[in-house]
Amino acid sequence: MMDTMDGVRGILAPVRFGRMLQLVLLALIAVCGIRYVLRHDEPTMMAIVLSGAVVLAAVAAVQSLVPRRGAWPAVWTLVAAAAWIMLTLIAPSFAWCAVPLAFAVLQILPFWPASGIVAGMTAVVIVAQLRLAADPDPTIVAGPIGIAVATVVAYRALDREARARQQLVDELTATQADLAAAEHRAGALAERARLSREIHDSVGQDLSSINLLLQAAQQQWQAQPDEARAQVRSAADAAREGLDAVRRVVRDLAPSELDGAAGSLPAAIEKVVADAVGIDASFRSHGAVGEVPLPVAAALIRTVRGALANVAEHAHASRAVVSLTAHPDELRLDIRDDGVGFDAGPRGLRARVAERRAAGRGRGLAGIEERIAVLGGTFEIESAPGEGTTLSAVFPASALVVSGSDSSVFGEGEGDG
Repeated sequence: MMDTMDGVRGILAPVRFGRMLQLVLLALIAVCGIRYVLRHDEPTMMAIVLSGAVVLAAVAAVQSLVPRRGAWPAVWTLVAAAAWIMLTLIAPSFAWCAVPLAFAVLQILPFWPASGIVAGMTAVVIVAQLRLAADPDPTIVAGPIGIAVATVVAYRALDREARARQQLVDELTATQADLAAAEHRAGALAERARLSREIHDSVGQDLSSINLLLQAAQQQWQAQPDEARAQVRSAADAAREGLDAVRRVVRDLAPSELDGAAGSLPAAIEKVVADAVGIDASFRSHGAVGEVPLPVAAALIRTVRGALANVAEHAHASRAVVSLTAHPDELRLDIRDDGVGFDAGPRGLRARVAERRAAGRGRGLAGIEERIAVLGGTFEIESAPGEGTTLSAVFPASALVVSGSDSSVFGEGEGDG
């Protein structure tokens, strides 16, 4: 049985033909009343029949207003059935109203009470028709019973099938939710295992080497000071390598501004802009930014952070504007500054990359472009000496499909500057 708390109780309740049933019932009441008036002339009985017809019509008219909770469905059914039984026993032509009335009962009452009411109505129809029959006629008995049984059984079968189908849908939905949760847990465990391997194979080994080297240096510091100093230098080199390994591991994690939710992208970028040091930066968001895959969101945040660091260090700019624009077919990030600008042609960019490598710096704009390209986006640079710089990262809709992406595709770390 359907949950009675939501007001859905009858086996025909999900079938949306209540207004049609109501109109059919009202029309039949009117026709039966007119027929009685045309064929009878006794004032007293005519007044009784017409009064009963008015009551039944009024009850039928308010069916859609009957609350589906508590005792109200039963009250409506009893009143409607009593008015109809009285009319049918006095004027058997009102028996035609049994069909839409029975459907109405099946809409608002549970199966077994509704079946009892329908059975009683069938008996009244048989009694009323037998009163009109001049000779015994078995079809008057078998016909209404057969129709009532076939109708109720058919709709009962439909009801059971609908419930079974709904149960399958609910089970499928629950299974899909469990599968998604299991995939999420499996992904989290796989990522944890990856980080464990990364830390063990890089940071752990480096720390172990540093420990051994420092212990050896301590033991030889008095007897062999040169050898001890060499071991300390080796320990310092191992520490730098460990620091680089830590940075590589950290770069593969989502930026802290996202708090694990790619849907907070505009707020995360706004926080990065607000925390920018050495530059007056502002953030603008245009359009409704929906859920963005975590790798794409992380790449955009790191692009903003690295670009603003470059602006503060190299551009000699007084102001920078970061814009995030959501179009139906793409997501666009623009970073514009009013600094000194540079030669953004291929030769100029190659020269900048070579200069940064010679100085031992990060990969800068080349690293940003690679990070964006790996995720299916494009990166554009517009700049000229004395005219400021505009960096644009564009992700088409095909790159914004949220799925269980591997966080290892986050690419280069922050601080490209």
